[in-house]
Amino acid sequence: MLEPRTLVLASTSRYRKELLGRLGLPFECADPAVEERAQAGEAPAATALRLAEAKARAVAGRFPRALIIGSDQVASCDGTVLDKPGTHANAVRQLTMMSGRTACFDTAVALCDAHGGAMRSVVVPCLVHFRQLSAGQIEDYLQREQPYDCAGSAKAEGLGIALIARIECHDPTALIGLPLIALTGLLQQAGLPVLRP
Repeated sequence: MLEPRTLVLASTSRYRKELLGRLGLPFECADPAVEERAQAGEAPAATALRLAEAKARAVAGRFPRALIIGSDQVASCDGTVLDKPGTHANAVRQLTMMSGRTACFDTAVALCDAHGGAMRSVVVPCLVHFRQLSAGQIEDYLQREQPYDCAGSAKAEGLGIALIARIECHDPTALIGLPLIALTGLLQQAGLPVLRP
């Protein structure tokens, strides 16, 4: 009888851990220690895909028989990449720039079979249309939610939803940081279905 596959999330993100927990599968978390930087001339979706795969590969050596999940998200607005703001001032700048505009959140998920080396991956784009925001609304939001560890300075799963006019996306969990619809498909292909037949 085949030994069950270990599932490993190559991430220290509490958001991704919470999302993966929704699937009800046992898993471990491991820090991939991958530097999250775009390469010169690289499109946001390509950056997200490259980093998701790099995170999965970085952890594979520590779990030689596991299925490793890597994920990365890159937000952009009118050609400007929106990193995690880190500070209040940066978050104000980001939200002011996105006011009344559309930002794209490209979220990649990769599944690496550490035993055979096979890699499956997909990028899920989400278009987020922001309301016209006043300086007071931006300040009120930031004081209340403090989303300084979120790309684009807004948590759609929290109070940040009040900043948004509409979202266009095939997978609502992608915007939070781990596209579960895409991931369940990748797990099915790899022989680890979320729902038993």
